[in-house]
Amino acid sequence: MHAKMDLTWESILTKSAAMSSDELVYLGILAVSISVGFLFRYLSPHVKQATALLLGLLFTVATCQIHTLHSLVTVIGTWIIIKSCWRFAPALSLAWTFLYLLFFRLATWFGLPAPTPFANAIQLLLTLKMVSLANEVQSFHVEKKKDVSSFGKSPAVGGLSQEPSLYDLLSYSYCYIGIMTGPFFRFQTYSDWLRQPSPRALPGWEPCLQRLKLVPVFGALFLYVNSVFPLDYVRTEEFLDRHFFFRFFYMIAVFFVFRMRFYAAWCGAEAACISAGLGCYPEKSLTKPGGGPTVDYSPDPTAEDKYDFRTIQCIDCYNTDFCVKVRHGMRYWNMTVQWWLHHYIYPNAPFRSYTLRAGWTMLISAYWHGLHVGYYLSFLTIPLCIAAESAMEASVRAKLGPRGQNIFDWVHWFLKMRAYDYMCMGFVLLKASDTINYWTSIYFAVHIVAVGCLVVGRVLKGGRAEGRGRDKGAKRDGEGAENTNSGAKTD
Repeated sequence: MHAKMDLTWESILTKSAAMSSDELVYLGILAVSISVGFLFRYLSPHVKQATALLLGLLFTVATCQIHTLHSLVTVIGTWIIIKSCWRFAPALSLAWTFLYLLFFRLATWFGLPAPTPFANAIQLLLTLKMVSLANEVQSFHVEKKKDVSSFGKSPAVGGLSQEPSLYDLLSYSYCYIGIMTGPFFRFQTYSDWLRQPSPRALPGWEPCLQRLKLVPVFGALFLYVNSVFPLDYVRTEEFLDRHFFFRFFYMIAVFFVFRMRFYAAWCGAEAACISAGLGCYPEKSLTKPGGGPTVDYSPDPTAEDKYDFRTIQCIDCYNTDFCVKVRHGMRYWNMTVQWWLHHYIYPNAPFRSYTLRAGWTMLISAYWHGLHVGYYLSFLTIPLCIAAESAMEASVRAKLGPRGQNIFDWVHWFLKMRAYDYMCMGFVLLKASDTINYWTSIYFAVHIVAVGCLVVGRVLKGGRAEGRGRDKGAKRDGEGAENTNSGAKTD
């Protein structure tokens, strides 16, 4: 069943102790981005826009070379859609960018060279930006028509003041900030950054250092645990001969490595935004990661306001690890992309139920990440886990006292973490065979537990419903028609 491999744990350990060359390039780009960010606070809006574009193009051409054409074609195609048909721009831009993603990933089928990992990273974030921009432009035209008909000011919060030009579109697309690492930010956020009235007066050093203080810890833990528990060992015959508990524990270590890597990368990416002042808004504007302000605010620099950078927040490390529910875990992970999915994919899902809509959103998310089957196996396990936890909450937790609910939540948290450990294996192993082989080696434990919880929850809920129905019937038989609503007191 398993193909034999001549690799041993010891031979793999010698190959996994250092960072790859791609990771070193990413690290270098982050370091440069953070360092030069403070200089952008001294530039005028026009100079800031041009310099950010030139630096972004330098990063892109240096790492992608000829593959830079992929991103340029995507941008030009989106601009044509926006200029020719703004009414249907959101749907058309989504179709255009997602279809181009397919062509981009199948480039070798057409005799083209395989894109670099850097080109892939740029293409992923550019897809989010183009779809978001199309939605913003449509909203701008809709609000503009309302203004003309009502002779009043637009009530929209965070809307565009004018339609962006091709130069604006290129500048936004290739802005050096987060061009490969994220976070995602809307065109309006980018535009607000260019027009900041007094950028040097905004907080910078303190929040930047605050965000960076744990990066060395995350990086050291990533390097050490990855060297002790290398992913490639999972693919060996030797691994499959190990004890069940060792194989089960291995996914916990792999997900820990996965988290530490992204914690370090995303905290660094946020620091690059903070140093330049991108995404800095008054706390009273009630910003959301990815979306920006949700209420009107005054940009008066003389006002004594507190500022935050929640608009560009990628990760909430504490809540990712210690939130209780699977559905909440997604909320704190890659937060700006989650906002994009919630606003542009989830509302348009062809289903009504939360679980099915979540499944549709996860399917789109898997496609956005890539064509590897492991992505789909992992992401499409999430709706099952959500349905299982919802069933148990409704049938068990809701009937417990405070102490019982506390115990339930701890058990729920433990199972949530194991579910993410389990799903992470598909995300990193990528191939269907590798993922299925690993899940088989631990007997599909999380799938079985999830299905078991779902069945038990439905049975208990159904049993109580039948019991309540019998109680109501007996009471009505004994009391006649005295009060047909009396049975409701038993709920």
